[in-house]
Amino acid sequence: MPGSSLASQQAWLTLSLLDGIGPQSLNRLLHQFPDPADALAADLLTLQSIGLRPAALDVIQRYQQGESALHARLEMAQRWLEQPDCRVLPLDSADYPELLRRIPDPPPLLYLQGNSSLLHDPQLAMVGTRHPGPHGAATARQFARSFVESGLVVTSGMALGIDGACHQGALDGGGQTIAVWGTGLDNCYPKRHRALARAIVEQGGLLVSEQAPDAPAHAGQFPRRNRIISGLSLGTLVVEASLNSGSLITARLALEQNREVFAMPGSIHNAQAKGCHRLLREGAHLVETVQDVLEVLRLPLRAALEAGTGSSTAATPDSPLWPVLDHHPVSADWLAEHSGLPIERVMQELLELELDGHVQHTPHGYSRQT
Repeated sequence: MPGSSLASQQAWLTLSLLDGIGPQSLNRLLHQFPDPADALAADLLTLQSIGLRPAALDVIQRYQQGESALHARLEMAQRWLEQPDCRVLPLDSADYPELLRRIPDPPPLLYLQGNSSLLHDPQLAMVGTRHPGPHGAATARQFARSFVESGLVVTSGMALGIDGACHQGALDGGGQTIAVWGTGLDNCYPKRHRALARAIVEQGGLLVSEQAPDAPAHAGQFPRRNRIISGLSLGTLVVEASLNSGSLITARLALEQNREVFAMPGSIHNAQAKGCHRLLREGAHLVETVQDVLEVLRLPLRAALEAGTGSSTAATPDSPLWPVLDHHPVSADWLAEHSGLPIERVMQELLELELDGHVQHTPHGYSRQT
């Protein structure tokens, strides 16, 4: 499987770190060379034939010639890759999250630290202002805790304010959270969240970035990061946001990706609530309780299922996916193709079936359990 061995991961890491190879060039190489080591060893004529830009051709040649500055940076990044729970995940890997693969511009390579299996679990994005009002952070933390207790993974952007409160709330609830960074995973931003980042990994969560491990903070990277937050998730909940908040960018991206958008109302006197009010006027789902979100996503509360109020596992599930599921595991993408349902609906149906005990999720895909 591409991207699965350490040697293959090191080769993709090398390609992504060569200055001059941007996402477009990386995607060309990814498409042309099943083994990324072949891309690094390819001759000039072969590389020219796939339409690489001169800057990309030049840097690969300099790498092949052993330029010391390039190799020093690569050695540093490979030491990062050799740390526990660190890996890179290229777009062509079977492990790449299906929802993210379907967005218009998926990252060609993801850098991961922690429990990468969470990428395939149902996620809710929670975002908001870096400067929440008196009750905003507390509300975010409380809701995040309830969402993880209901079986969702909470995904956010690791920023100060609402994002940090959401990550902490997920940890408070004993659940998992995914933090998508706008910097490299060796360069925590903001620095005061270093302890939070460690806690996320230690509690079975995941850190994600499309930036090289040593990438510093740069303003243009954070709007790009937002498409990953929404792209990984079934829906995006904006807890508190002003009219110029980056959270509104995440909400817009979620709509473009055909995902649900939720917003919490606030006081008309609170400037940090005006962005949410705009989203509500534009058709976002109004959220006053956790159940408001779960009902839209068609996700039953885990507590209700455990209490026996969910569907019986002996009954035939009333799901459009059931006729195309079998005891042989298949991918979510295969199910979307054969059921005619959009991938977002497929993921919602699979979660409901899994929580009801009808479906099991293995590394090979989804299959009937009954």
